[in-house]
Amino acid sequence: MRALLQRISQARVSVDGAVVGQSGPGLMVLVCAMQGDTEEHAEKLAAKIAKLRIFKDEAGKMNRSILDTGGSALVVSQFTLAADTSRGNRPGFANAAPPEDGERLYLAFARYLSSHSIAVETGQFGADMAVELVNDGPVTIWMEN
Repeated sequence: MRALLQRISQARVSVDGAVVGQSGPGLMVLVCAMQGDTEEHAEKLAAKIAKLRIFKDEAGKMNRSILDTGGSALVVSQFTLAADTSRGNRPGFANAAPPEDGERLYLAFARYLSSHSIAVETGQFGADMAVELVNDGPVTIWMEN
């Protein structure tokens, strides 16, 4: 699975003008299931993100996790993280999991992240979403497993 994490002070995702998920302060997690991914991949990525020390401590150093801060997470599916731009000018998405697997693994990832006592809200899989966020830092981290 692939994820793009953004440390946020706030974020929300809307579908057709209605807010379907929001978070902050904490993390915006854009996530993509790749061909061959399993629930084990989703669980491992969620555990790594829960413990990732990217929040400031009292000395201003990135030394605290979302667990340490009591932050929340907004998890949004984004198959475009599977983009292959190695040929031509149009990205290919053949490496993304099929939609049925993608949705199942996206929801499993959100569930596993929530199992770490992190408040998690989600976007709407497959929808045309409007995503708004205030990036804190900015801190943006790419992860893959």
